Amino acid sequence: MSISENIAKIFSKIDEAAEKVGKTRNDILLVAVSKTHPVEKIIEARDCGLCIFGENKAQELLQKYDKVKDVKWHFIGHLQRNKVKYIIDKVDLIHSLDSIPLAEEIDKRAKKVGRKMPVLIEVNIGKEESKSGIYEEDVLEFAKQLTEFENIILQGVMTIPPICEDANKTRDYFKRMKEIFENLKLLNYDNFDIKFLSMGMTNDFEIAIEEGANVVRIGTGIFGSRL
Repeated sequence: MSISENIAKIFSKIDEAAEKVGKTRNDILLVAVSKTHPVEKIIEARDCGLCIFGENKAQELLQKYDKVKDVKWHFIGHLQRNKVKYIIDKVDLIHSLDSIPLAEEIDKRAKKVGRKMPVLIEVNIGKEESKSGIYEEDVLEFAKQLTEFENIILQGVMTIPPICEDANKTRDYFKRMKEIFENLKLLNYDNFDIKFLSMGMTNDFEIAIEEGANVVRIGTGIFGSRL
């Protein structure tokens, strides 16, 4: 299938999942995960109406940034502190804040370029050693520590759940993320604007939407298998 056909199929599935919970496609932010895919494919997807693309490596984002116009970029991968300075003025949202030292660096670099950087806390909902992220029980305390950073705006949480053959187990992880999200919304701090629950990828985004996701990150479903 072509990229345009893939996008149409994804939108149809988003429509169906959103309708089940009283939402519409307009309530769901679609981030096209363009990592490892060439500029030509990104431009093709943009020309089909997509406007937000996600990269997980600073170097790759920099290589694509000037070649793809009229789009927004999200950083969705593990972000090393020494890479923050390269992307701080190029991305609209960082999905993967996972430590206070990283928050310090983002805050410092954002201040230097005169902006307030929107971020999501990455939650390691399955407590997997192979993944970054804050454990479920530590999220609220971690979030409160972010109140000291004037150039960071906390906008929500993100997760990549463990791969499960049992869809009900995946659903349970998403339910727990929704609870974290709702608890964060109860906190009233100047640099909090809690509005994004980023979860769900090609194989599970429909379940994620049904459980409250309003940001989904889809790569393979749009671009095909990675190179």
